[in-house]
Amino acid sequence: MRPVDMQAIGRDLAVRWDNGQESYIPLHQLRGACPCASCKGETDIFGNLYKGTAKAAETGSETLVRITAVGGYGVQPVWGDGHSSGIFTHDYLLKLAGTCSTPPAGS
Repeated sequence: MRPVDMQAIGRDLAVRWDNGQESYIPLHQLRGACPCASCKGETDIFGNLYKGTAKAAETGSETLVRITAVGGYGVQPVWGDGHSSGIFTHDYLLKLAGTCSTPPAGS
């Protein structure tokens, strides 16, 4: 499936998929699942994981400034603290949405 529309609504990212389904992903979960090398580390050819030291959350780290399409396979969020190197494939975004697809309270 592919997202056809995405909007930050309150503290959630609302995603409408091409099959009509809607998902709501809490922004803190989206940020915490960032797949970039800085956040998740990198693995060498021997399977060794290399990660930098964990950084404390900065002001704006869970504020979504914008989210842009990357080719036909993913999206790239830009966060309020300037972080923007994570690319979420549509499959990964769908996986995240599957763990929290209940509409936010008050919807």
